[in-house]
Amino acid sequence: MNKKYKTPQEEFWAGKFGDEYIARNESNQLLASNLNFFNNALKLSQDIDTAIELGANIGMNLKALKLLFPNLSLDGIEINEKAHKILESNIGKKNAHLSSIFDFETSNKFNLSFIKGVLIHINPDELHIVYKKLYELSNKYILICEYYNPSPVSINYRGHNDRLFKRDFAGEFLDKYPDTKLIDYGFSYHRDPKFPQDDITWFLISK
Repeated sequence: MNKKYKTPQEEFWAGKFGDEYIARNESNQLLASNLNFFNNALKLSQDIDTAIELGANIGMNLKALKLLFPNLSLDGIEINEKAHKILESNIGKKNAHLSSIFDFETSNKFNLSFIKGVLIHINPDELHIVYKKLYELSNKYILICEYYNPSPVSINYRGHNDRLFKRDFAGEFLDKYPDTKLIDYGFSYHRDPKFPQDDITWFLISK
């Protein structure tokens, strides 16, 4: 494994597989679905001026947020160099951070820190680090959007083992940080006739 990375999952997404993922992550349908998704997930939030995404890829989630909240200042963290280049063009160079989530450091705080379809690809032994980043980066809301399972399971992902994990991420986060509170949650189905998502359960949490 490349010594640059802490886990094989990081190396996986920083490399060829992550490069190939870019083409599957850009479409007008996805943008429309994301608009609907974030409109629902953030309907109980108030006064969000700044947001940061952990694992932003090319910025499709951030593009949707910008359309919903035109004055929102956006930051994104991305480990894959090719995706990061596109992310820079979407949200600006100073706001697009080429980094592993584990290694990212800033003193800035954001009204919203969020993660969508990324915790499922994090090495389970290192999830506590990402939970801590989500918590410390936020001064108001945390949004967790992932596959849900009541108990931890590992699932083969496009022919690869140990690259996709399901569990109750939000429940673990809430238990770890008892000063946070669940204020809303919901589910988006892959067979939704208008705005399909990838069977994602979302949880809006306040500090």
